[in-house]
Amino acid sequence: MWTLSFISEEDLTNHVKATIEKYGEKLESFDLKRFNKNIIDPIKLIFDKTVYQATWEEIVSNEIFRQRDKSNNNDIGYFHQRIFSYIDKCRVPDNGKEGGWDVIFEDSDGIKLPDGSVVHRIYVEMKNKHNTMNSASAGRTFIKMQNQLLNDDDCACFLVEAIAKESQNIKWETTVDRSKVSHKLIRRVSIDRFYALVTGQEDAFYQLCMVLPKIIGKAVKTMNDSTVPNDTVVDELKALAGKQKIKDKDIAIAMAVYMLGFGSYNGFDS
Repeated sequence: MWTLSFISEEDLTNHVKATIEKYGEKLESFDLKRFNKNIIDPIKLIFDKTVYQATWEEIVSNEIFRQRDKSNNNDIGYFHQRIFSYIDKCRVPDNGKEGGWDVIFEDSDGIKLPDGSVVHRIYVEMKNKHNTMNSASAGRTFIKMQNQLLNDDDCACFLVEAIAKESQNIKWETTVDRSKVSHKLIRRVSIDRFYALVTGQEDAFYQLCMVLPKIIGKAVKTMNDSTVPNDTVVDELKALAGKQKIKDKDIAIAMAVYMLGFGSYNGFDS
């Protein structure tokens, strides 16, 4: 039985599939060539394996995960933003359209803010994490919001953060040209509070999180095998280690790892 009233199971499943597809080439399997594309640091791998008392399989798997994860934030940003296109009274403008806002929420009955103000539109700039903006970026975003308020006196502007320091809907205070600035209609909002506002359900984001693992698992099962990487790095390292004239298998694999970064260095080249 589907329990979410603000988005259908079909819409959420389709959105999850679209997000997985955004992962694109990051879902491609890792072979040794791809693993070492930017030249790994063999010394770090040796330290990590020894200090954490891990196996080569674990260390290589962690490094592959790290390489994949570096560019995944944009894909998760897609998930957080585009889901609102399925939620009533929200729209997600095409890139560069309608001022370049990530989400626009409109309610003809009025939207009540924590300080009692009532507006009919909210323009949203969405961030994955609270610490991803430097001071210059924060200043530009605040000025953009100020300009929106000048052009529309029946709106508020939100900086919505998926990973905020805490659950909040507060006046955003930041620095522009070395001066502290704030405005009651420019607000810093955690994503749970934004869900609550647009759906009318205080725990809407919690409800979404509770069904998400099952929906992702269901989506992956219905997609083709390209979503399940078959990484061969460890097998290739073991094959290279087997060619070494070193009896200790662990040291032989370590030598294979050294050769990834140090193959042309003095001593290693022979």
